[in-house]
Amino acid sequence: MASSNLIQIQSPHYADLDFLDLHQAFPERYPFLLESVAHGSLGAFDILFAYPQHTITCQNLEDAAGFIEKFNQAFLQTSLPSSLADDLDEHLPFRGGWFGYFSYDYANVVEPSLNLPMSDLPLATLTRMPAALIKQHATESLFLLAEFEFQTLLPQIEADIASVLAVNHAPQATKTVNSSVILSASEEPETKYLSGVEAIKDYILSGDNFQVNLSREWSVALDGDNYADVYRALRKHNPAPFAACVHFGDWQLLSSSPERLVKYQHPWVETRPIAGTRKRSTDALADQALIDELISHPKERAEHIMLIDLERNDLGRICQPGTVEVNELMVVETYEHVHHIVSNIRGKLQAGMLPLDIIHAVFPGGTITGCPKVRCMEIIAELEQMPRKAYTGSLGYINHDGSLDFNILIRTMLMQGNQVTFRAGAGIVADSIADKELEETRHKAKGLINALNHVKFGLSSK
Repeated sequence: MASSNLIQIQSPHYADLDFLDLHQAFPERYPFLLESVAHGSLGAFDILFAYPQHTITCQNLEDAAGFIEKFNQAFLQTSLPSSLADDLDEHLPFRGGWFGYFSYDYANVVEPSLNLPMSDLPLATLTRMPAALIKQHATESLFLLAEFEFQTLLPQIEADIASVLAVNHAPQATKTVNSSVILSASEEPETKYLSGVEAIKDYILSGDNFQVNLSREWSVALDGDNYADVYRALRKHNPAPFAACVHFGDWQLLSSSPERLVKYQHPWVETRPIAGTRKRSTDALADQALIDELISHPKERAEHIMLIDLERNDLGRICQPGTVEVNELMVVETYEHVHHIVSNIRGKLQAGMLPLDIIHAVFPGGTITGCPKVRCMEIIAELEQMPRKAYTGSLGYINHDGSLDFNILIRTMLMQGNQVTFRAGAGIVADSIADKELEETRHKAKGLINALNHVKFGLSSK
């Protein structure tokens, strides 16, 4: 049975520790970083996962049954009852367990009737993580955590921190850095997206669906391949509460996501859909007018309520009857470049549910597929004609007591060497205007494009 061994550090000496520096210095030891760059109720902690052990991988559909069985067995062998786990550093989000990645294309595992385009990247991975560094923004506290059997890692983590801070405080750490050069950049043809919008409207009129989220891809080649510096620029130009810098060896995910897919903390399982977007204005009065117009717009409200109903249905499959509720209804959240309408839906989890049962019930998020979900994914595959890979998949963690938290991978870059790709989409309904939906994808991509225009390779600060 797993437990934790916790060291809390509040030394001013560590106050300026940037987890990204530690990741960059020792990527094999600290491969996964989840950051709340936009602080607030959703952005209370940063987590740097330490010293990965074995990884369970679902490379393709043939691996799916084995992947699920292997993880369920591993989880049950080390799981803790919620009543006991609550006594173990309950205020911290991660307390030892697993780091997880699910591509959008993992939807074909959840819904075997689908025939989605497949990529050469894994459909999903779950990596055993026995240790972590956690930063609490409100108290400016730093916590080092290791499971009991791995407590000998803690002195090494402290030594790694000291070595990184020594380098950062050295005179050469302030050297001038050079901006990168974009060697080439392209986005999918406008005509493909515009024709896709019209095709979706035809499907809606035929009764196939009510709304479909259609996305398009951008591709950029840089003159350097330092993904950590790309992430530095991304978190500066598009701060978000569910950001991530994740290193999988020869490919990385750099995310500035504002959206949660699912969280479970006994007894509540909750999802937080975003549906409804307006670009921001630099003028304060105009910006407020955009908020007012967004929250009162009949189309946006109808689309949002439809997706709330979809998420209520998803949670209803795993929650106790009569417990599913909307505890936050249509609030506006504001980010660097856009305003969003957001709601929170939750329910009390049924007994006997395992972590993958929770993830499968809500995956992929309805806000990035449409309604009804399975038919929308069929239409998306037909019109986009390529795998989404990480885009609209999910990153997060699972604790030994089964508590978990996963984001939705929007505003996210996939980097392979010096090649960067990312996608942005919009929800298409019967009265959508194709040109405006195209423009919405560009508003959502703006923070990522700005980041790539301001990447600096070399030592840098937050």
